[in-house]
Amino acid sequence: MSDLVTITKSDGVADVRLNRPDKYNALSGEMFEAIIEAGESLRDAKDVRAIVLSGNGRGFCAGLDFSSFQGMAGSTDRAPRASTGALFQRSADQPENRAQRPAMIWKRLPVPVIAAIHGVAYGGGCQIALGADIRIASPDAKLSVMEIKWGLIPDMSLTQTLRDLVPLDVAKELTFSGRVLSGTEAKALGLVTRVADDPLQAALELAREIAGKSPDAVRAAKRLFEVAWHADSATGLELEQSLQGALIGTSNQIEAVKANFEKRAPKFKNPS
Repeated sequence: MSDLVTITKSDGVADVRLNRPDKYNALSGEMFEAIIEAGESLRDAKDVRAIVLSGNGRGFCAGLDFSSFQGMAGSTDRAPRASTGALFQRSADQPENRAQRPAMIWKRLPVPVIAAIHGVAYGGGCQIALGADIRIASPDAKLSVMEIKWGLIPDMSLTQTLRDLVPLDVAKELTFSGRVLSGTEAKALGLVTRVADDPLQAALELAREIAGKSPDAVRAAKRLFEVAWHADSATGLELEQSLQGALIGTSNQIEAVKANFEKRAPKFKNPS
């Protein structure tokens, strides 16, 4: 695996870190691939119960590597786009393309993903953070849907993430203006879940708390929301019933009940 993204596992928590600190973890072509590879490596990891996603160095992610745009400056043709062609490719088994996958991969994983945001989360970096289930930001973090600055629109799955967090008019205002929000402002708008002076520590603590719950129930809960949130009533209600029916009477569900009555920490088994 590329050293542009590191993964450390401990007690059911995968600590995933974007690791290009000299560039504020900016998104080069290699960085896109490294993030996708890291996410895919965790998809079938039965020993992982929660994931924390953060960035090493002074920021979470500064967005697209600025050098990618240098060839466009002063150019009247579309030739520079050819170099990004691979990022717009999609496979038959998934709706997102390679540019959208670094954000969507976190929604696709079966376990909760918590983004810890410090420093900057601009453009594509902001969209990657929005792909997480939960976001914890420092009060002075800087977040922006910044693509308008470069004459572009956000195209790393923002349509699938921002709609769940803010009203349409707020989404439009952020996208049309590209204005920079502090972590505190982002919390007030609903863009982040909460603020903390040390977002990474807070995210790891929450991840460890989640990792102490029944992994079967946590995975089922994430699936329930991802599938049913925008579905019709029948789909949501039927999924509640089927997922609950699959949980009742299993060893981990029985262990949850016993541990509560016996006032002890539960000992859950990893999913099979």
